Amino acid sequence: MRMVDIIEKKKRAQQLTDEELEFFTNGVADKSIPDYQIAAFLMAVYFNGMTDRETARLTLLMAGSGDTADLSSINGYKVDKHSTGGVGDKTSLIVVPVVASLGVKVAKMSGRGLGHTGGTIDKLESIPGCNTSLSTDEFFKVVNEVGCSIVGQTGNFAPVDKKLYALRDVTATVDSIPLIAASIMSKKLASGADGIVLDVKTGSGAFCKTEAEAEKLAKTMVAIGEHAGRDVRAVISDMDRPLGHAVGNNIEVIEAVKTLLGEGTEDLRGVCIELASNMVAMAKKISFEDSRKEVTAAIDEKKAFESLCAMVKAQGGDERFLRDTALFEKAGFSHDILSEADGFISGMDTYKIGVAASLLGAGRETKDSLIDFSAGIYMHKKTGDRVNKGDVIATLLTNKQQSIANASDVFISAVSYSSEPVKLQPIIKKRITKEDL
Repeated sequence: MRMVDIIEKKKRAQQLTDEELEFFTNGVADKSIPDYQIAAFLMAVYFNGMTDRETARLTLLMAGSGDTADLSSINGYKVDKHSTGGVGDKTSLIVVPVVASLGVKVAKMSGRGLGHTGGTIDKLESIPGCNTSLSTDEFFKVVNEVGCSIVGQTGNFAPVDKKLYALRDVTATVDSIPLIAASIMSKKLASGADGIVLDVKTGSGAFCKTEAEAEKLAKTMVAIGEHAGRDVRAVISDMDRPLGHAVGNNIEVIEAVKTLLGEGTEDLRGVCIELASNMVAMAKKISFEDSRKEVTAAIDEKKAFESLCAMVKAQGGDERFLRDTALFEKAGFSHDILSEADGFISGMDTYKIGVAASLLGAGRETKDSLIDFSAGIYMHKKTGDRVNKGDVIATLLTNKQQSIANASDVFISAVSYSSEPVKLQPIIKKRITKEDL
């Protein structure tokens, strides 16, 4: 078998056999296939796509190319969630303890933020003492005792994906639905959960700019789950405006706490209830409506907040910061952004807002960049809100005073105004299950 023949087949939009896909992934893993041939293959896939069968087989081979998590020592059904990335997306800090408080185990491995998107691990580490680098035994112990744990990704999961992603990044082939789906699902399948709920974002702050693109990606990933024998559901949610009011690290933890205490914004609470309800319905084999009632009660009765405190304490964190969020470190400098017009905020470019927060120190441009846990943006007004010229619409927070001017310019350019009221799009666009394939 020759790689050039596999490239030729895909160039002509022909289906590859399981053996050909295995030859390809083995060659990527053992470095017997040179980068230029891998790049040629990726470009052929970019233009000609893959069938569901091809995508599922590629994903399974990528998932099996390195370590896989054995979660059998964790009692009960294990469910996980994954977001395709967003700005102000602190949903894991809310959803995970909600689900755990209802008796469903969540053993979650999360990533750090890069560029304009935030990372759950950075947010957790803004809580003094919180350890996200637990050993496997410690990780399992916390999940069994508390019901949930969130740690950083460890081990050598899906190494073929790491190689392919690095080449996609420099060959303009990142935005390929089969390759994105295989990348996400290979890591999720290797992580070992019985069920997976996917939060597929769409809008200015997401990879999928249109709902049609998001639906195609969601269906592809649900189909992969079917081929792999896993329960997978997807929720398509709006990322044309940041979730909640806070973008940063410790200010997002504070907002997550408020949400678990019943004080969250309607959009953030709505997304979290949708995701948690799907996870609980999947694990308990109950209807979505019954699951939603349980989830709502877990928040209203503060059970989920106590689960978050228990998880943070079990991972070495100081839970006092959750019970009294005024203890969190505050940024040394703040700067208010004022409305430039009377009327209504008609739009907020979420990508630009994420960039502005990163400039203030809340994000990182490279994996080695240092995070300022207290930096970020608090939005007092959002899309659809009525404003008067001169109203404070956002406050920039930073310890780098020199960053304020640049970040302010970027944020101001992200906001648009209208003299007429604005009709908001629903935050939850669609739910995709195997029945929708």
